[in-house]
Amino acid sequence: MSTDAKVTKDLMQTVEDGRNGFADAADKLADTDQPDLAPRFRDFSEQRSAMYTELETLAAAYGDDLDEDGSVAASLHRGWMSLKDALTGSSADGVLGVAEQGEEHAVNEYRKALDEDLSPELAEVVRRQLVEITAVHDEVKRLAAA
Repeated sequence: MSTDAKVTKDLMQTVEDGRNGFADAADKLADTDQPDLAPRFRDFSEQRSAMYTELETLAAAYGDDLDEDGSVAASLHRGWMSLKDALTGSSADGVLGVAEQGEEHAVNEYRKALDEDLSPELAEVVRRQLVEITAVHDEVKRLAAA
């Protein structure tokens, strides 16, 4: 598997985890004392869906056939993996704290990806998506601190 394919596959897993995590968080936030945050978290989920599609399209354009199933070892390191368990019975503060941790993981995964020997096309997409993910991380962190 090429470096681009490996990195793309890992980032697709990261953004898919974020998409699912934000969707679950939005559902949970709708039932808390801060339901006004739910639409914003749904927007974050949709953003991650678009990122996934962009990465998938790029991979197809350079001919990589990515197996979308992650390994068991890889899944153990995902930032949003335990979200449902952590959200059960959580307050809005708890949801925001878990979301912040998930976003820290995503930022770290993107930074690691930029340390790899990527094609110029993939490197440009990773840099741009990192800016978006960092902005969401910062917003979630601000909300969690409020």
